[in-house]
This record gives sequence, C-alpha cells and structure tokens, in this order.
Amino acid sequence: MSVESGTEWETVRRILTESGDTWAIVGLSTNRARAAYGVAATLQRFGKRIVPVHPKAETVHGERGYASLADIPFPVDVVDVFVNSGLAGAVADEAVAIGAKAVWFQLDVIDDEAYARTREAGVDMVMDRCPAIEIPKLS
Repeated sequence: MSVESGTEWETVRRILTESGDTWAIVGLSTNRARAAYGVAATLQRFGKRIVPVHPKAETVHGERGYASLADIPFPVDVVDVFVNSGLAGAVADEAVAIGAKAVWFQLDVIDDEAYARTREAGVDMVMDRCPAIEIPKLS
C-alpha cells in the first residue's frame, strides 16, 4: 500500500497541518551534527515554533531550551522525539501528561506499546518517520 493512500499518511498530514505549530523537539541540542538540529531548522522554515528539550536546556535556532517537557511553561502541540527507542515510551507518556495533541517518533524510534498507550489516550501518533521528509510533500 502506498504511504500516501494509507491511514498513516492521514495521521501524518493531520499532525503537520491541523495539530498546531508549537513543536517540542526532545533531544535537540546545539550539536549541528545531530539529525534533530537539521529537522528543527526545517520545521522552522515551514512555520513551526520549535522548543528544544534537552537536559542542557540550550537555546537552539533562537528558541529557549527546557530540560524537560514538564518545564515548558506554555502549551505544546506536538512532541517530536529524537531519543532511542528504549527511552521514547516515557517521553510519549510525558507528552500525553502535558496535553500534547500529537507525538512523533523519529526514524528508527519504535515502541509499539507506547504507540498503543498514546493512541488509547486519544493522542495522534506516528513513529519511524521524519517530519522534515514529510512536510514538503504537503505543498
């Protein structure tokens, strides 16, 4: 089945176009060699506000960073997860707890149990995909 014709693509499209423009990027730091750095820049170019979430709480791409999702003092629409699969489930649970509308697990980040929990909570989720690859397909 083509991705574009599947229900997964509909979820991708909905997250990118309807869930809101404030994206917390978990794992984003000032390290330019990491994928999160480039993906965050792409999201900004497409009009998304990025919020770096990393233990160092660094400012990245001009946006103040926070040590955890719980530390962010304003609503977050989407939580984009750049941590390994073993840690990702806890991040998805935190995203649900803070009231995020969607959770996005990056390429190679897979946790089927976290996916099921997140969807059961009524939160949109995709995993093993990259918004920087998907968002240009919308135009």
